[in-house]
Amino acid sequence: MFSHSAIGIDLGTSNIVVYNELRGIIFNEPAVVVLDAETKEVYAIGNPAKQMYGKTPITLTAIKPLKDGVIADFDNTVKLLQTVLNRVARITNIPIRKTAASVSVPAGATVVARNIIRDAVLETGIKIVTIVEAPVAAAIGAGLPINEPVSNMIVNMGAGTTEISIVSYRGILANMSVRSAGDSLDADIIQYFRDEHNLLIGNLTAEKVKQKIGYAPGPHILKSMEVRGRCLLTGLPTIIKASSTEVQPIFTEFLARIVKMVHVMVEQSPAELSGDIMDQGIIFTGGASQLNGFKEWLTKQVDFPIILDPNPLESIAIGTGRIHYYSQRTLSGDFELTTPRLKLPFFS
Repeated sequence: MFSHSAIGIDLGTSNIVVYNELRGIIFNEPAVVVLDAETKEVYAIGNPAKQMYGKTPITLTAIKPLKDGVIADFDNTVKLLQTVLNRVARITNIPIRKTAASVSVPAGATVVARNIIRDAVLETGIKIVTIVEAPVAAAIGAGLPINEPVSNMIVNMGAGTTEISIVSYRGILANMSVRSAGDSLDADIIQYFRDEHNLLIGNLTAEKVKQKIGYAPGPHILKSMEVRGRCLLTGLPTIIKASSTEVQPIFTEFLARIVKMVHVMVEQSPAELSGDIMDQGIIFTGGASQLNGFKEWLTKQVDFPIILDPNPLESIAIGTGRIHYYSQRTLSGDFELTTPRLKLPFFS
């Protein structure tokens, strides 16, 4: 009965994804909420709210209440979650108060950040909340054998941070974080068009550039697209044509930081772990791992097999929703780690 009423929540910087074992992915939309500026009531969430971001009139306010996988704005996160979970309750036909939730957090999240996330979910009316570290959830969602004494390296290229972790026997052996992720890549794209074309573009346009003409280093079929923005010299709306080869250096710098982190993790890990990684490969998940040509380029940069998660945007939510099959719940509601961690650096 527990699995029927349990949900997994990937509370990501970019998207909120909700999973139920019986119904699969129930909700997968941007973590954006639009509020009435006067009453503070929710006007829109998810996809409609994202389309309004940066375009709202003075009567509305668009907010992204999550940053780097943790809560930056508690009250508005609760409003966003409440609306999401009300939708989920209607779909599952299970009241919120009878629903148990497992919620993912970055492995590097502090105790305070974890407690804030738990409190935000409890505010919605859910009675049982389990905190699950995202790399463990991603491993479960990707189908890795986390109940076995075999080490797996997982690189989660999210929106706020990229986390690289070694997971073995239900726990995290080592973890690193770097602030090179999807949002920072969008910021690099915005800065490029500002510097090279005197063109001011928004986050939505930068995301389209990334998806349509963004390529990892290496030869590819040339693609181009129109980029719309405001000319910084005239103040007028302007359209320019950009090509994939023109913007490719932006992605080269971004990916170089990720590869450096992978190399450091492997170099500082015990030899036994390196052997497992050589056998199992490195799993890449998260939205930024979908960059065109990424696997082909990365295979030439590291000496380990590269595996792309087939569900990079959903695996954490899936694993979070299935966590009760892999662990027992403690009184605090946390997923217990059974292995010590190696202390590795945080890259800024």
